[in-house]
Amino acid sequence: MPPPEAPHAPEEVDNGVIEGRRRPGHQPERPAKVTQDNPGAVRAPPPEAFPTDSFPIPDRWRLIETLGVVRERWWDPYHQNTYKGDRPIDRAKVPWLPIHDDDWFFSAGLTSDTVFEPRSFPIPVGMQTTERPGSLDVFGKDASLVFSQTFLASAALIKGQTAFKPPEIEYRVALAFNVSYVNVPERRVLFVEPSKPSHRTDHFLGVQEAFVDYHLRNVSDRYDFDSVRLGIQPFQADFRGFLFNDQQLGLRLFGNRDNNRVQYNLAAFWRLEKDTNSGLNSLVQRPRDDLVLIANLYRQDFLVPALTSQLTIAYNRNREGNGIEIDDNGFPVRPALLGTLRGRDYDVVYLGYNADGHVGRLNLTASAYAALGEDRNSLFTDRRAQIRAYFAAAELSYDRDWVRLRLSGLWASGDHDPYDNTEGGFDAIFENPVFAGADTSYWIRQTIPFAGGGRAVAINGRNGVLNSLRSSKEQGQSNFNNPGTVLAGAGGDFDLTPDLRVSANANHLWFENTATLRSLRNEGSIPRAIGWDLSLAGTWRPRATQNIVLRLSGATLLAGRGFRDLFTTLGGGGRTAYSILANLIVSY
Repeated sequence: MPPPEAPHAPEEVDNGVIEGRRRPGHQPERPAKVTQDNPGAVRAPPPEAFPTDSFPIPDRWRLIETLGVVRERWWDPYHQNTYKGDRPIDRAKVPWLPIHDDDWFFSAGLTSDTVFEPRSFPIPVGMQTTERPGSLDVFGKDASLVFSQTFLASAALIKGQTAFKPPEIEYRVALAFNVSYVNVPERRVLFVEPSKPSHRTDHFLGVQEAFVDYHLRNVSDRYDFDSVRLGIQPFQADFRGFLFNDQQLGLRLFGNRDNNRVQYNLAAFWRLEKDTNSGLNSLVQRPRDDLVLIANLYRQDFLVPALTSQLTIAYNRNREGNGIEIDDNGFPVRPALLGTLRGRDYDVVYLGYNADGHVGRLNLTASAYAALGEDRNSLFTDRRAQIRAYFAAAELSYDRDWVRLRLSGLWASGDHDPYDNTEGGFDAIFENPVFAGADTSYWIRQTIPFAGGGRAVAINGRNGVLNSLRSSKEQGQSNFNNPGTVLAGAGGDFDLTPDLRVSANANHLWFENTATLRSLRNEGSIPRAIGWDLSLAGTWRPRATQNIVLRLSGATLLAGRGFRDLFTTLGGGGRTAYSILANLIVSY
């Protein structure tokens, strides 16, 4: 018989680690200690950690095309497009263009701005004639209609990859063409000649931008820089456009420091004449003898984190006292037909502090200005007068989810004695305020004529909040003999959907001091209350972009005692006024 098989040796079992169990005292083997010769470095990933189906690309603008996500179409403003500066210019396609590097970009823009505006405001009956024979009142019908269509075309040639640093050089031009139609119920409102009708169709081509921007130097590896810009350019002196917000011919030195926490501007502007009816820049007329010098300094997180502080010094030198300017409709605008009807020269310095940002959960915007200077020929006394006028405004808002609630307050000093040697009514250089409802507000949107105390003079200017008694915001001179302005308001913005916002505002307005109005109207007393300005607006942005924006707003002025005193008619009018604004902006 065969010998019995030897028993198999037991397999070696590591009882040190058994799932769920560990032998007491067993120490498993550990990997070898990692050593390296460059302390602080990390071990490189193994080759298999890198994908094999990708390759590096030399610049950012080819990425989307490489991935095959988007195909460029010249007419598409939503995706990558050479004509809006997403890709550099292909020099082979434009050999006639004098460029020699591969970092030149071209950006074109087209904008259509359509305004349809039914409205009402006090309209004086013409002394020589009227549209309604038999009218026996100072004021006629108050309903009017405005239609305005503006086409804006812009083009820019830019050198430099501007995603993280300023351009090396930029050439930009923007032209605006406006066509407007206005219909009012009385003559001598649109034209000085009583023989002309009470409706007007007008058109104008204006140059809104034409400048060269040159990058002087970088002063840090974070692209803090200095640049200079020469030509017709936009400039806003403060956060909300209270003092100077316009597109004017100028020279500007600007830049930043400390990782962009400090910004500065040094600018000089020679003010261009404006077209009377469109408000666009007119190059067919000699520039005004009106010089504006501005220096401002911004500091982020100053004293309070997330709050930007700004100091502003502006000097306005006006030497238009010896000239006479008649607007395109035949009305004198310089000097204003107010007071002694004589020309004026003035020098005024504005000292201002502005803040914008948030303090905790509260958003804050605030401005304060002092206007100090001299008027060579006060319109009430024909003597020299010192300018001592003041301004303050603030807006607090609180965000919660899709709601922003706002409180607004504004105070602009008024002149308390027009016959002394001090002018105390605050006036700006060229205001375009974004405040308390902006152009959806009735008082900010409409121009209210000062009938009975001045000819071709308005209490306030269109798209302005100050009661400055100027002949025109665009063509008139600043006037520091005015009643001043006080505003207190509340409002809210409600983002109902990502592309639909509803805004509501309620503002109460007063004259700060009515001494100037009383003198011009030869009245013993005029109450200060202007009334309640109530507005409701909706803004719809299809596709949640700025390429199509539709605004529809309605506003009314519930007249206060002061407004009724100035504009009450025999039939008891002057109590309410309205403004409806339909605005469609389409841009490429």
